[in-house]
Amino acid sequence: MIPIRDDNPSVQTPYLTIALIGINALVWVFLQGMGTEPALSKSVCTLGAVPAELFQTVPSGTTFQLSSQTLCITGPDPIWRTVVTASFLHGGWLHLIANMWFLWVFGNKVESAMGPLRFAVFYVICGLLAVGTQIATSMQSLSPIIGASGAIGGVLGGYILLYPRVHVHMLVPLGFYITTIAVPALWMIGYFVLLQVLGEVGSVKGDGDDIALWAHIGGFVGGMALAPLFRRADLIGRQPYSGWGPQQLPTQSWRSVD
Repeated sequence: MIPIRDDNPSVQTPYLTIALIGINALVWVFLQGMGTEPALSKSVCTLGAVPAELFQTVPSGTTFQLSSQTLCITGPDPIWRTVVTASFLHGGWLHLIANMWFLWVFGNKVESAMGPLRFAVFYVICGLLAVGTQIATSMQSLSPIIGASGAIGGVLGGYILLYPRVHVHMLVPLGFYITTIAVPALWMIGYFVLLQVLGEVGSVKGDGDDIALWAHIGGFVGGMALAPLFRRADLIGRQPYSGWGPQQLPTQSWRSVD
């Protein structure tokens, strides 16, 4: 199943969401070599957040296997900028595509409720909370933390809090037949986590834990907590399915509201 839209109409062009997708794509192409070696492993070594390196829980110069071709070496000083850069790296095509598609479908409506500037700050903070949560729960891990899924988990958490009763339309391929169904937004929690797990298959791995589940949790909870602080009443009021108002039936309209 693939989420394709929700019942809220588009009320403005999501410039920041488009920019974030563009930045992630550019990083994937020019810094990560579109998943080719050695660019992929080098980017993860230098720009991924390694908890044990940040907290110096292992001696400087400790090596750990990232791939069959790459050994990473911990440095003498923690490089804290990696808690930001980690959220713009990906380990494989499926990882990137799944994250960017969720960002497009759900991020544009969160941006519509906050405006681009507030949404930019919201997104970065959610990414920091996601990476920070994972680091705090695995301070001795040598597995690099990478991926936008923590920040996008925050976007999803904010989306569900802002639009808890909206329906999301899903594309469902059934062999040669393709149909759509509308499901409650809350269903997206489990589906998003499932895609993250699948996206880890074939991705670059370090020594230690492979799936940063605590990052997903930290980002999601952070997004729910921050959404009320960042939303703008004048913007979210333009969305007919915001808040805990009466349940409405899914629409079939693709009309944009001017």
